[in-house]
Amino acid sequence: MFYLYHVNKLFATLCALSIMVTVYGQQLPQYTQFQKNPYLVNPAATGAHDMFNMSLGGRLQWVGLSNAPSTTYLYLSTPASKFRSAFMNRTYGKVTRNNKSVKHPKMRIGGLVHGFGVQLLVDQFGAFRTLKFAGSYAVHLPINRTYTMSFGTNAGLSSHTFLSDKAQVLSTLTGTGVNDAVYNAQVNTGAQYVMDIDAGMYFYGNGFYAGFAAMNLTKDLVRFGNLNTNFSPVMHFFGSVGYKFMVNTRMDVTPGLLVKYVGNAPISVEANVLMDFRDVFWTGITYRHLDAVAFLAGTTINEKFRIGYSFDLSISRLIKYNSGGHELVLSYVFGNRRRSFSRI
Repeated sequence: MFYLYHVNKLFATLCALSIMVTVYGQQLPQYTQFQKNPYLVNPAATGAHDMFNMSLGGRLQWVGLSNAPSTTYLYLSTPASKFRSAFMNRTYGKVTRNNKSVKHPKMRIGGLVHGFGVQLLVDQFGAFRTLKFAGSYAVHLPINRTYTMSFGTNAGLSSHTFLSDKAQVLSTLTGTGVNDAVYNAQVNTGAQYVMDIDAGMYFYGNGFYAGFAAMNLTKDLVRFGNLNTNFSPVMHFFGSVGYKFMVNTRMDVTPGLLVKYVGNAPISVEANVLMDFRDVFWTGITYRHLDAVAFLAGTTINEKFRIGYSFDLSISRLIKYNSGGHELVLSYVFGNRRRSFSRI
């Protein structure tokens, strides 16, 4: 019975690995709430919304499956204008200054904006853990009074670690006593540090957005620390598009599409629809091709605190081994003017 338990556990783990490698081929974390947090899949979206945003997120994938992926992140994103005062409310019209009447200029959509961000990430899958720290910068260039094109980048450092205590070795499970040379070579070797650079472009305005991003541009070109382990980071390409339809004064609907591509792996496609009610409550559904259906909901509290939750229901063969996935995002925002999706 003990042997069969471990064999089943090993089989489930191998199924998870095969699904991740053959279907997705992804090394980067997966996010269900990418529409509400676009900077997670495209650095050029940093500062696209006219607000300071600090988000703390956590994701548990394939709950119930041993050593399933888990991700935790902290992200700060803001346009440069928010550095001047956290609670500055710009006024329009005429004001008195030094006993003279001064007319304030009107802020327009599509103005030149510099966006800045900081990201902390902890991602673990099986016996592998990644810690990442990166800074983001994006410049938003006005095309006209309605549309803006932005270009952005992430630059930082990642540490990749092999967790030997979480590895399941066949010689241990079967009690054969045969040493695994690959496993022994990785034990107590320490972390490998890799320079990370991502880049993207983002076009938005009048309810529409479209973006393209390339992640892990430098792969392992610059690395130090443990050089015995080959984590082989590969380039990832993300494409996104969406449009917000104003149904009425109380509700809008935003269908969106996220396409992910990694070399030598099939293309992954996610389609979702979000319904937003008075910018206070939102709900939606996502379909991830051959993997899962997800349900999303969230709300804004006191105009400064946002909470979003999503539940992923597996539709792949892993449905027999897990009870779904959970993603929770807590955000603090201020100075929100929703510049990026306003209409003139």
